[in-house]
Amino acid sequence: VQLVESGGGLVQTGGSLRLSCTASGLTFSNYAMGWFRQAPGKEREFVAAINWSAVSGETTYYVDSVKDRFTISRDNPKNTAYLQLNNLKPEDTAVYYCAAAPLSTSPTRLRIGVNYDNWGQGTQVTVSS
Repeated sequence: VQLVESGGGLVQTGGSLRLSCTASGLTFSNYAMGWFRQAPGKEREFVAAINWSAVSGETTYYVDSVKDRFTISRDNPKNTAYLQLNNLKPEDTAVYYCAAAPLSTSPTRLRIGVNYDNWGQGTQVTVSS
């Protein structure tokens, strides 16, 4: 199993980036996807997660600090999850990681980082002031 993030970079305050997470070695549609970030000297932080079912469609979850600025999405045929980052702030600077958890994972566990069996290597996002 491999999760590969891409799309990070250096942007100015107010700028945008689109992160991608492409999965291989697993049946992507069987997994909820999450994005986490870790800034220097800080603990890993939940950013967003997306679950889905054929019956109810997609359900998304966000940490309050990124609501209305970040958007998580997924493209199951492409085995890829995305995180659109808009109106970036210096405090968004961190290494961003994607991770995969079984679809049955509860919203609480998706938020606290439990049940994520697979993680990517991370992509650096730096926001200059």
